[in-house]
Amino acid sequence: MKNNITLFDIADSLGVSIGTVHRALHDHPGVSPMTKTKVLQMAKTLGYRPNLAARYLSQKKQLRISVNTLKGTTSFWDEVRAGIEEEAKSSGMKIDVEYRTYPGIGDGEKEAFESALEAKADGIIMFPSRPGELRRSMRLASRSRTPVVCVATDAPGTGRLAVVSIDTMASGSLAADLLGRILQGKGKVAVTLSDLAITEHAEKVKAFKNTLLSFYPAMDLQEPIEDHDIESEAYEKCQALFRAHPDLAGIYITTEASIPALHAARDAGVLDRMAIITTDLFPALVQEIRSGAVTATIYQRPRTQGLMAFRVLHEFLVEGDCPSFQVTLAPHLVMRGNLDFFLRRVSFELSSNYRSQIQNA
Repeated sequence: MKNNITLFDIADSLGVSIGTVHRALHDHPGVSPMTKTKVLQMAKTLGYRPNLAARYLSQKKQLRISVNTLKGTTSFWDEVRAGIEEEAKSSGMKIDVEYRTYPGIGDGEKEAFESALEAKADGIIMFPSRPGELRRSMRLASRSRTPVVCVATDAPGTGRLAVVSIDTMASGSLAADLLGRILQGKGKVAVTLSDLAITEHAEKVKAFKNTLLSFYPAMDLQEPIEDHDIESEAYEKCQALFRAHPDLAGIYITTEASIPALHAARDAGVLDRMAIITTDLFPALVQEIRSGAVTATIYQRPRTQGLMAFRVLHEFLVEGDCPSFQVTLAPHLVMRGNLDFFLRRVSFELSSNYRSQIQNA
């Protein structure tokens, strides 16, 4: 039997939230007698032993969590924050979630992190777009016992507690195999990303390239295009790509910033003859998938990423244990044929505001 059973293990075994488990174990209101009985029985079966010292510290004060993320050009980061907010509300504890949102990659990121440390946050959830520049500050946080959970991408060698992200290698490989099959292993293809300095993006490009080399060696991959999450830059660089390579057969857009690339392809008159793989799902992209302009999109489950990031950090603060140093989610492939089915099935993963927008697209 596994040692150091945690709330996460009990929640996972029963298919309920960690907040439900916490409320049931500590006799808080809002849990049905049947659920409470199931939680107590599972805790006994698994051999759960509470960390009394950590429990005392968590009850002594209101926890303060800092969430440091990009503003974003689509709803991706809104959904990440919605997942964090929802899990915080269901925790059954007094938690003050402070949002430090910066406008762009590397723009205010370090200042947001230092602000969280100065505010004496008990824990930080962050998107490390410039891990090299943050390494010193993050190590300082580690030494001061302020746990940091990275979301969407990792920051290796920084002393962070854990990372929650999509399986980037699976995403890149899936996009390459799909394009290779559609194009019958021939033709020029390209890939766009925000920045190769971001671990998540570099891994997707690496997996995409390696899969093409392994299974479709006759295909010609162009140099990656970095758009730095700036819409005008993405549009202009894609326009230049289409001018330089009028015979480009396919493109993989590794981030949610796909609309500028689609506009550039449409304006260049090449949209209808290219196979295009995008990332994530939002109202404007739903329309492009319905029309057939986009072949497929790889959904990164942003709300679930936010939910799991908070869950890992919360359990560490409450129980003194980290259930996993790396939580990797499987991506979902969405195409025109399964689009409506997918939207219906995953509606529970979307915040109410975003759900309304996307279902009306």
